[in-house]
Amino acid sequence: MTTEEVLLNRFGGSPLLSLIQVAEILHRSPEGLRITLNGDNELARRLLPEKVKIGRRVYFRTAAIARFIDEA
Repeated sequence: MTTEEVLLNRFGGSPLLSLIQVAEILHRSPEGLRITLNGDNELARRLLPEKVKIGRRVYFRTAAIARFIDEA
């Protein structure tokens, strides 16, 4: 089972993950992840291109998060 399949099973098959779900996966607080993403660091450079805004909500592509985990 791939990392992407595990994430899809865990979060109901959604192709997008909320910031809170990504924070849970990375073992960070949601506010701490927001601060990290606003900085100039490797995590922000890798995750910001995968960000999708729908209205005021921020989501991240599940496939991209899985790739990030696999490469780390």
